[in-house]
Parts: sequence; C-alpha cells; structure tokens
Amino acid sequence: MGNSQQVPSQSLGDSWNERMRMIRLRRKKEAFRLSDEFRIVPRWLKILCITLYILALLIAGFTMALSPDSRPIDLRGNPPGAILAVCGLISLLAIPLSCFILMLGYVNRDARRRGMNSALWTLLVLVLSPGSMAIGFIIYFLIREPLPYACPRCNHLVGPRFNYCPNCKCDLHPSCPNCKREIAETDKFCPYCAQDLAVGEPAELPAPR
Repeated sequence: MGNSQQVPSQSLGDSWNERMRMIRLRRKKEAFRLSDEFRIVPRWLKILCITLYILALLIAGFTMALSPDSRPIDLRGNPPGAILAVCGLISLLAIPLSCFILMLGYVNRDARRRGMNSALWTLLVLVLSPGSMAIGFIIYFLIREPLPYACPRCNHLVGPRFNYCPNCKCDLHPSCPNCKREIAETDKFCPYCAQDLAVGEPAELPAPR
C-alpha cells in the first residue's frame, strides 16, 4: 500500500486571516490625515450639500415669516424663537444627511484610487447603510484594498496587488523559507512557524542604477 501524500492545505478562515493581516500591515504605510482624506470628496458634492442646507433654512424662514399660520411650532407670540427652533430642527436633520452624502462621495473616490470598483462599492454602501446602522461603511473600511505604496528597495510606487516591483524586481510578497507562507517586509520572525528570517537570507541584489 502506498503512503498517501499529504498536501499542506490552508483553510478559508486562515486565508482570510492572513489576507487581513497583510492588509493591516500595508495600511500602516498610509499616512492618514483627516484633512487630506476630506479633500478627495468631490468639491461639487460639498457645494451641493451647503447650498441645499442654506436653501432649506431660507425657505423655512421666509415661509414662517410670511405665513404665521404655517408655523409648526407655536412659541406664544415669539416668531423669532419659532423660526430659530425650526432652523435648529432643519440643522439636526441636515447634518447627518450631509455626512452620509459626503461619505458616499468619499467611498467612491477612495475606492477608485485603491483600484477597486468605485461604482459597485458606492452602490453597496448606499444600499446597506441607511437601514442597518452604517454597516455598508463598516464593511468597506474593513476590507478595502491598501493604497499603492513605495517599493522597499527603490521607492518606486507599486500597487498593493503587485508581486514584484516593475522597476527593480523586488519581491513584494516575500515568503518564509521554512513554511513558505507570506510574510511582511518588516517581520523579523515568521508569525506562523517562528523561523528566524535573518538567517539564511539570500544576498540582496543591488538596486539598478
């Protein structure tokens, strides 16, 4: 009887965990600044939200000033107070709605710069978020692709899915020499078999001139 050869296999859960680990490691290379992230939201969308908010305030204010019977809030002979109260209610509704619209614009532009399907992700977030406590945004931020980053050898910009740098052939997905599983460039020991990655490393090729 021949011995059956055991082929090392990796469960779906292990593959997912390894993928998420590599995504987290590559995301650490991203310099996150809220002001920079806000800039990628389309300018026309920001102007639209501000314009609609001001327009809603003006319509409510003029309607209540010209038609006292239309006031939804009666503050007993205090029209300015009623107008301010209605403007406050409009603001309470407009702020979360504007944030939702701006976040949709952010997802669309952010997915595009990460090489993802921007239309599909915008639609997915739009469908999932309103009735499910923003779960669409949570899913997107958990599994979005890392941004393109600099090659560790030549600093050439490479995509997160590249296996080798197109400029210097640097291995962008190095593997452990012992267990052959993918490791990060910054790992000193293999996270799966504790192999010392500094031992037996092949000499690094000189960078091209």
